[in-house]
Amino acid sequence: MADYTQNLDQPVVNKLSGTDKSERKLNLLERVYLPEIFKGMWYTFKQMFKPTVTYMYPEERWDPPAIFRGRPVLVQDNGKERCVACGLCARACPPLAISMQAAETDDEKERFPDFFEINMLRCIYCGFCEEVCPEEAIVMSKDYDLVYHSRGEAIYDKEKLLVPKEELKDRLDFLKEYKNKQFGQFWNFKQDNNIHSVRDRDADWNTGLSLVDMLEAEKNKESN
Repeated sequence: MADYTQNLDQPVVNKLSGTDKSERKLNLLERVYLPEIFKGMWYTFKQMFKPTVTYMYPEERWDPPAIFRGRPVLVQDNGKERCVACGLCARACPPLAISMQAAETDDEKERFPDFFEINMLRCIYCGFCEEVCPEEAIVMSKDYDLVYHSRGEAIYDKEKLLVPKEELKDRLDFLKEYKNKQFGQFWNFKQDNNIHSVRDRDADWNTGLSLVDMLEAEKNKESN
């Protein structure tokens, strides 16, 4: 049991001082530190002759694998954005880095983002926007080299975000395999989905039907 009756004004033996019995005695060589310095220099000298694994950046750049989550980009399919401005990515974004405004169009997909912005100073590269997007319109790219000279330059608009789907083939192929393992063939929708209706995006599951119509369709299937 600890003794709390001692006088705290009285000096006590410092446990790190040489007068304490538990302190290890250092010999002469250990006190001058020369052996340890030579050991460190010898280890460094040996490393000079081992194969280098360092990239000579920026001349040599790392090519990330398809699973890598770089900056989010918008997929440009046949000259147009895939995005239908549903707003799911903005709602799922934890730091609220995404903002958009939807506009109507005469195309079959009916809506498109009038403007789409991502504040890269807020982005935490979590990939939630990519997870919830029903059109695979926003994906995580391999771009990791981001430099800004002002806060305004860190806000990426559609001009900076749109990337042709050919340049994102590795990531799109990875997402197709990854999501099909979770959701089955239901997620294997048409790849040429730049101009199509979001109300009829899959032949087996018509999302244009109301909940009542879908229940009636299921009953008819069971009865037949």
